[in-house]
Amino acid sequence: MNSIDIINMGLRNMWRRKTRTILTILGVIIGTSSIVIMLSLGIAMNENFKREIERMGSLNIININTNYMPPEGNMRSQPKEVKLDDKALAKMNAIEGVEAVTPIMHTYWKFGVGKLIGGFSVIGIDTKVMEEFDFEVENGRLLNEADTGALIFGSYIPNMFYNPKANYYYGGPPPAVDLISDKIIMTMNMEYGERRRSGPSDSSSKPAPEYKVKGVGVLKQSNDEKDYNAYMNINHLKKIQEESNKTQRGQYRGFNPYQEVSKDSYQNAMVKVKDIKNVGKVQEQIKEMGFGAFSLTDILDSMQKTSAGIQAILGGIGAVSLLVAALGITNTMIMSIYERTREIGVMKVLGAELGSIRRLFLFEAGLIGFSGGLIGIAFSLLVSLILNKAGLSFMNFFGPMGDGSKISVIPLWLMAASVIFATLIGLISGYYPAKRAMKLSALEAIKTE
Repeated sequence: MNSIDIINMGLRNMWRRKTRTILTILGVIIGTSSIVIMLSLGIAMNENFKREIERMGSLNIININTNYMPPEGNMRSQPKEVKLDDKALAKMNAIEGVEAVTPIMHTYWKFGVGKLIGGFSVIGIDTKVMEEFDFEVENGRLLNEADTGALIFGSYIPNMFYNPKANYYYGGPPPAVDLISDKIIMTMNMEYGERRRSGPSDSSSKPAPEYKVKGVGVLKQSNDEKDYNAYMNINHLKKIQEESNKTQRGQYRGFNPYQEVSKDSYQNAMVKVKDIKNVGKVQEQIKEMGFGAFSLTDILDSMQKTSAGIQAILGGIGAVSLLVAALGITNTMIMSIYERTREIGVMKVLGAELGSIRRLFLFEAGLIGFSGGLIGIAFSLLVSLILNKAGLSFMNFFGPMGDGSKISVIPLWLMAASVIFATLIGLISGYYPAKRAMKLSALEAIKTE
């Protein structure tokens, strides 16, 4: 028998026992859809985790500091004495997979724009690599190497100004501030622009210097810490920070947690990795240099490990249904052999090869698995759509899940893998019945009523 004969005969045999065939396929549909839906819940959980972490910042950026922590299980080892200087940054930049490196300097300053004042963090950065670190402006431009007394501001900074004389603080409509065209004063005097506080004043104390600066750009909203910070050329920021420290040495300087300035080293640094897959490897190499290294992928990895455990449990529950379906296919094919014993004997007497008989039964079993898998995927997509529409609306009633969140996600690879897996289950389940059919004696099979 050729392949066309086997296909025609197999389809006719399945149609003759259509009720049993439909029930067997239904078992495969339930098993396949159970596994797909269960796995889709875990996949959606992973994607939601990744989306939420990305809102906190880029997954490709590693934050560096000198607070090195020994690996777990090796807490007795002494931290290495390292200095985060230009030499160390050059070594990091030479690591394979690194796209850009910049030193970081954290400071806190008071700002005045006309009658309005505000206090927020100013971060020193290497202006040459701002584009590599995903800085994008809504208005104006990014900083360049020639900029000294220039800043770019996070998208929320204009809302952080208030008029102290009007008793205006946070809340209500924000005052009108144009950080690009307005004149800006920058100082470390935390009482700048405030109402004078009661109490004795020291007339001999020198006030902190006031610097005239200009805004050159306002960043696009990023929903992370960039929205609340201003950025400046790190070399100029170190210079004015040191000047302010000298002026205020030994005096009350108000709230300013970042005072010390080192001429030959930095407080922190950031490393941008080209491919997110290499973040962990680059991070480990930086730790081997003796520096502390942290990235948002650390949080994501922890979440994904938890999700993988949940996904394995859900997949196991769905696999039980498919196992029952596999037993159903085996039972259907064995019953088919008993009912078609005489037919098998006639086929052998007429000269049908044993391989052809085996292929016939394997085709029928595989077709049951393939059909059940295909319909199971269609059913899974329908259930996934209902979960993402009705289920998400129900869950949002208890609290917003965030834009783009889904309860179930079925990627193309899962659909293809499920159909292939269901077909393989059918072939495996039909192997024993096919082998049994091959071993039947032709003469005894013909005598069977």
